[in-house]
Amino acid sequence: MTSETTGGAGDATGTGTAPGGKPTLRRAVTGPLLFLFILGDVLGAGVYALIGEMAGQAGGLVWLAFGIALVLALLTAFSYAELVTKYPQAGGSAVYAEKAYRSPLVAFLVGFCMLSAGVVSVAGLSLAFTGEYLAAFLDVPQVPAAVVFLVLVALLNAWGIKESLRANVVMTIIETTGLVAVIVLGAWVIGRGDADLGGAFEPPAETGVWVAVLGSALIAFYSFVGFETSANLAEEITDVTRVYPKALFGALLTAGVVYLLLGFVAPAVVAPDQLAESSGPLLEVVRVAGVVPPGLFAVIALIAVANGALLTMIMASRLAYGMAQRGLLPSALGRVLPKRRTPGVAIVVTTLVAIVLAVTGELVDLASTVVLLLLFVFLSTNIAVLVLRRDRVEHDHFRAPTFLPVLAVASCLVLLTRQEGQHWALAGVLMAVGVVLYLVTRGVSGRRGVVADAGADGADEGASGGASDGDATRG
Repeated sequence: MTSETTGGAGDATGTGTAPGGKPTLRRAVTGPLLFLFILGDVLGAGVYALIGEMAGQAGGLVWLAFGIALVLALLTAFSYAELVTKYPQAGGSAVYAEKAYRSPLVAFLVGFCMLSAGVVSVAGLSLAFTGEYLAAFLDVPQVPAAVVFLVLVALLNAWGIKESLRANVVMTIIETTGLVAVIVLGAWVIGRGDADLGGAFEPPAETGVWVAVLGSALIAFYSFVGFETSANLAEEITDVTRVYPKALFGALLTAGVVYLLLGFVAPAVVAPDQLAESSGPLLEVVRVAGVVPPGLFAVIALIAVANGALLTMIMASRLAYGMAQRGLLPSALGRVLPKRRTPGVAIVVTTLVAIVLAVTGELVDLASTVVLLLLFVFLSTNIAVLVLRRDRVEHDHFRAPTFLPVLAVASCLVLLTRQEGQHWALAGVLMAVGVVLYLVTRGVSGRRGVVADAGADGADEGASGGASDGDATRG
């Protein structure tokens, strides 16, 4: 098991420099840090409003919808566990697409979908942070405050991966404690006899049970999205083959237990139709309990949003860095700050794009389209894990049972059929923009942009990951 010898950035020794003397990313992410990174990304701010939308479809069977969504997320997680430990390189899904399909254009589009999702998500989170939650304590203009928020997130990201993840540890503990507090308060209400346990089993009023629960599960699936961002930390994990699968599945199962308990307690304490009408359904549970001041939940929500923004920006900057390392984006994005050893240029560029999106305003339709694009990323990754079974590597790695990626592909197709036509149209526009950016990058990068020849000539020798793979694909 030699994960330290498979760094995709060219650092075969773990010393912090590539053979040519370029600084590489620091291997400083331990198992506990990675677990909390994934948990913090999955337990995002969305759950604070999500349960109400789910109750509107599934009635009191919210817990069942969360259970189905957890299974769907775990299917794709198995594919990531195999590919991350097989090819421990920054770049995530784009790297796997390049290796599987031998097409730099496909690899770019997969990475572009992921990158777009991350940057747009951060822009939306900045607006969420500076909206009603912040207004409860501080009356400031939303857009300028969002810009300041994004700059602060960028500074923390550039400071260092270990420092960023230490901040994530604190914020994840706080937001997780908040969700656990809702569960405890709900259980206390149930214990004192002021709840209706039948509410947790109340079927939807207007549609069939399974159709409604499946629709609710499709909403709940998005509450688990975020685990895939951890693939972009592969070059910074201390022992990726041993650590990554444990942290990934541990975090998803932990989040799943929290969601299942929330899904049971909330409709038992508050009637499902009341949850559906509320923009803060968990706050309704807190009010019924009458113990915790409602304002405290605004603070917890702010911390949850800030944590999500930090973790997503870490992913976006590492993904841009990894794509630049492979000639899919301009080489400048692959530059690392010498002292901090973080992808400085990628952090600046992704932050600037997020600022533009936050300033320009309405992101609702774009965010929904990005969710659709993420499903394409998952579809690509689940197919790639099957295609790459023919590619042998020299180090030990996690291997998923074959039927799981097959089921994951089917689950992605089901989710795609639920998307609206307008989001398909917007996704087409984004993909067209991606193609234009790819062609421009090839023209500017010259020889570095021609990955196809390197993929044909050297992909087999370098497919084991590590420095040889990074050199081969860069020509």
